[in-house]
Amino acid sequence: MRFYFFKLRTAACCLILLSVIQPAQADFSQKLDVQTRVDERSGREVRYQYRVRHYSQWAFDKQWSLNGFIVTGDDFASSHNTFDSAINDKVYIRRVYARHQGSYGKTEVGFIPTYKGRVSSTGLSKDGWIAGVRHVRELGFDNQLEVVVGQLNNFDPAHALDAPDDIDYIEIEYSARMSQRNSYEISLERMTEANFVRTEVRHRLRSDLTLFAELVQRLDEYKVKTVLGVDGTFTLLGTELEYFSYYSYVGEGFGARAELTEDFLGFGHGFSAELSADIQDTQFGWFIRYDGVDDQSRVLAGLSWSL
Repeated sequence: MRFYFFKLRTAACCLILLSVIQPAQADFSQKLDVQTRVDERSGREVRYQYRVRHYSQWAFDKQWSLNGFIVTGDDFASSHNTFDSAINDKVYIRRVYARHQGSYGKTEVGFIPTYKGRVSSTGLSKDGWIAGVRHVRELGFDNQLEVVVGQLNNFDPAHALDAPDDIDYIEIEYSARMSQRNSYEISLERMTEANFVRTEVRHRLRSDLTLFAELVQRLDEYKVKTVLGVDGTFTLLGTELEYFSYYSYVGEGFGARAELTEDFLGFGHGFSAELSADIQDTQFGWFIRYDGVDDQSRVLAGLSWSL
């Protein structure tokens, strides 16, 4: 396996440097997860891939923290490298941001995550970034208002930390819990030079089963992306397994927003299903996933490890 050693050394040195120069009063914490997988896709050779993600945080007190994120991959929506592929063995710092957390909610400034909490099926890739500001305001009774303003016209991780020169991303989202079983989100978005409305409804049918529906409509082209699915857990032979399954439709002409989701496969009618579980008494887990969109299909299977 051939690596871009310079890029790996640069990322590692940045982590070491930040750890060394942290203020005496800052508490440092980190998380590392590694994944290997087999990617078998119709019309392509089988690929053997890996992903390494490192999260770091310097907490100065209960409110202020500095956060970093380093991950493999060479694209906004892809964080996997392919073994024995010199053009693909890359790792970059994708996010560095300050966070203030209080009773009002939280504020993030810098190169921030694409999400405030749980990542929806219609959301942007969880390993992506936005150069800007996020403010989440708690409104009481499990209601939240989120506002994000920044730049999202750079999809190359090598330039993820380039200073923004324009404002092209705006998101205003309201989320609420109607009861112990029902919640919803609605948002207005401006990104990829287009305007969108996104809605999501979730219904917890049982403690281990949730139904969800999501819709994103592009306003200028009247194109839509829809998702209908289920997720939950069940126990088999003493092991708790997690699953999700959903139908999706992404209209042709919907635009780049669809391609910024993790491992985007294609436009049209699709179906996805995944089954995963932790391996008991270890830090390992396994998963298997199937994706199909019109005449394309993909099977992913692999192991994960976290520390």
